[in-house]
Parts: sequence; structure tokens; C-alpha cells
Amino acid sequence: MRIFGLLVLVYLVYAASQLDLGFGRLVTGLGEGARFLARMFPPNFERWELLVEGLLESIQIAVLATVIGLVLSLPVGLMAARNIAPWWLSGPVRAFIAVCRSLHYVIVAILFVKAVGFGALAGVFALVVASVGFVSKLFAEAVEEISMKQVEAVRSTGAGTLAVLLYAVLPQVASRFVGFSLYQLDSNLRNSTLVGIVGAGGIGGTLFAAFKRFDYDFVSAILIAIIGLILLAELISGRIRGAMR
Repeated sequence: MRIFGLLVLVYLVYAASQLDLGFGRLVTGLGEGARFLARMFPPNFERWELLVEGLLESIQIAVLATVIGLVLSLPVGLMAARNIAPWWLSGPVRAFIAVCRSLHYVIVAILFVKAVGFGALAGVFALVVASVGFVSKLFAEAVEEISMKQVEAVRSTGAGTLAVLLYAVLPQVASRFVGFSLYQLDSNLRNSTLVGIVGAGGIGGTLFAAFKRFDYDFVSAILIAIIGLILLAELISGRIRGAMR
């Protein structure tokens, strides 16, 4: 164990030297960071129309991507559950989920920007892929943890596959799926502010443009608005979770 720890320490020192992570750069960066923060205050809310427009577009992107992603995640998650789906179906579907999860949503957004052009459509598509990858995986794992006694009881009545899903599987995982949905909506609200940086719509595009103009007081206003939006979304989702308990 000591040898392993020593090897890790040696590697950390080697990696730091290769990446030029010197103390001098840290000190210089702290000074530059202080000057940068000083230029961000006080925040400038004079162009509040542009700010509101970007926030509304981000909210629209997040809501659309979440709804579409959840509609797709429900059947995908069921097909990926190995206790109710045959191996020849669950295996490929799980591979598809892994592909959706393998790329960061910003990279996916760049790909869709190249495919469909700049704007909110690329952002919606990118967050749909992220939603399917996340929710489908968790939903499939939740289905695999259900009690099979209820499934067998419904099957013994001669019910078909759809009836088994509706009366034996979904009731056991419905509350968890709602929880996954709320978490994904909260996540997409945060992510929708980032995809705009690569041209996929939302407040991120406004933020990136302000950075390029060195308009740092407006940058500060945008960041405060984004933080307020996320805190509001967290408050609402917390109230909904509390009401479901």
C-alpha cells in the first residue's frame, strides 16, 4: 500500500511538471482574477430585455428537451431492463444508452450545430441525447430492482406484455421515474445555459457575446440571473418532491 501511495505521489509530481502547474502562475492568476472580478462590479442590468430573452429561450430549451427525453427514456429504459426484456434486446439498447452517455452534452451540441445550424434546435437535440442517456440508465436499473412476484401474478392471469408493464412494472417504479424526471429538468436548466456558448441557443450565447466584447459588468448581470434561475428551479423541484412524499 505504501508503494502504491508513493507511485501515486510520484505521478502527481510528474503530471504537475508536464502541465506547467507552477506556484508562480497561481500567484499571477490570483492577481489577474482579482482585477477581472473588479471589472464585473457593479452588475449592469440596463439591457434586461436581452437578458430576459436569453433566459426564456434557455427555459424553453430545457423544458422541451426534458419532455422529449423522458418520452423516449420510458420505452428505452424498459427495453434495457434485463429482468423483463430478452438479452438480444436489452444488450443493444444498453449499448445505445452507453453511446448517449459517452459524449459530453457540449460536444453533442457542437455536432448538432454543425448538422442543423446555430440556434435552439441544436440545443434541444443535444439535451435530449443527454436526457435519454441519464434517465434511461437509472430507469432500467430501477426496473431491475422491482419485485417479480407482482409480474408473475399478472402474467398468471393471461395478461399480455402491455398489461404486465402497466399493472405490474410501472406502478412499482412510477415514483422513482418522477424523481428522475425532476432531477433531469433541473440538470437541463443548468446545461441549457452552457450549450449556447457553442451556438446552440439560450442565455449562453448572450454570455459568450458579452465576454467577447469585454462587457464584464453585463457578464456579472447574466451570471446573477442564471444563479437566480437555478435557485428558483431547485426550490420548485424541492417543493414538488416534498409534496410527493
